[in-house]
Amino acid sequence: MSADHVPAEAAENPCTYLCGNSLGLLPRRSAELVKEELEVWGTRAVEGHFSHPKGREWRDIADTVTPLLAGLVGAKENEVACMGTLTSNLHLLMNTFYKPTSVRYKILCETRAFPSDQYAFASQAALRGLDPKDAVLEIHPRLGEYTLRPSDILDTIQREGKSIALVIFSGVQYYTGQYFPMEAITKAAHEQGCICGWDLAHAIGNVPMSIHTWGADFAVWCSYKYLNSGPGGIGGLFIHEKWDDTEKPRYAGWWGHDAQTRFLMPPEFSPIRGAQGFAQSNPSVLATVSLLGSLQTFVDAGGIVKLRKKSIKLTRYLDGLLRASKYFVESSTEAFQTRATLAEPCFTIITPATPEERGAQLSLFFLPAQSGVMQRVTDSLKRRGIIGDERRPDVIRLAPIPLYNDFEDCRRAAEGLEEAFKELVSKHTEVSPDPPI
Repeated sequence: MSADHVPAEAAENPCTYLCGNSLGLLPRRSAELVKEELEVWGTRAVEGHFSHPKGREWRDIADTVTPLLAGLVGAKENEVACMGTLTSNLHLLMNTFYKPTSVRYKILCETRAFPSDQYAFASQAALRGLDPKDAVLEIHPRLGEYTLRPSDILDTIQREGKSIALVIFSGVQYYTGQYFPMEAITKAAHEQGCICGWDLAHAIGNVPMSIHTWGADFAVWCSYKYLNSGPGGIGGLFIHEKWDDTEKPRYAGWWGHDAQTRFLMPPEFSPIRGAQGFAQSNPSVLATVSLLGSLQTFVDAGGIVKLRKKSIKLTRYLDGLLRASKYFVESSTEAFQTRATLAEPCFTIITPATPEERGAQLSLFFLPAQSGVMQRVTDSLKRRGIIGDERRPDVIRLAPIPLYNDFEDCRRAAEGLEEAFKELVSKHTEVSPDPPI
């Protein structure tokens, strides 16, 4: 590891990387495939579209990943397209499926959704002449809680359903790590006549899904987190096949045109049936094969169901180690309320405790709030070669990834956190004034 926070004598030592929920590590297979494509580009240039020494003609490059992506989200191949980026795909599908009326116009989502989603929801509402403050309905956790109760989500859908045009949540919430009950939410939305979409950025490659069977209308995702495709990697989308005959692409592009006649350059658009008809431009070959290398690694590791079993064990182990810390305090206890008002540093875990309600990630909330404790702990962990993900001002996210993390990584992270707190408390004690007599 080489980073500014690491002492020079330790800079080249291996690190403990628990940040795959933000950016996955580079798979060896991805590096090999990207190198191969650079070689093909350098030796065959434009001919690589139609003649490829490895059988990966660029004209059909997305076909190499589509079945693997479909398997991860639990969809049919014709329901999945590898294309674009998450937010551009979100706008594309909201332009198709968000159809507000004077009565049914609201967008229901979780509070503190990923900011790019929030911006998209607000701008889509404003584009239709609506006030986002009225049109975007956010569900908040109850007072003193950090995650949403599934019953509160379902009750809100039932209570507000007649005014809701679109229900859209994250499969796994980026900030808290909560895994929402996707099937139940989708069912409740449809019972009220709402469209139901999903942001799967933190769910794909993290938890198994059956999005076709659950009946979701659409979904979008990125691929650089749990799918390890690289920074800014190519995105993807899902459109349930029930919409194939009624919802056609509204923003057509040549890569969504019938592949049999695409290169004949006809003047009229003839879309591919299904999700791939929504494609607009040819996908980046380098980004796609980088994703392909990672997806092949998923297959070699036994698939998402097997990996999920390992993930549950890893996160449970890390959770247990963290809760054993003398600096940990349960957020639902009176002790938490007491320590929240004191200056002594401590932390809690705001991710649900049950494996069924979380993915790989644990989100640690540091106290006192907005006091700089989180940043000092982060810096201390980095000096020890432990990489998590900071969400300012008070949260560190740690995610043991079953493809490349093990129990030793969890142990090192927990020990490093303990050492960071000891260091922090020691300095805090040194500078604390004497109590008044």
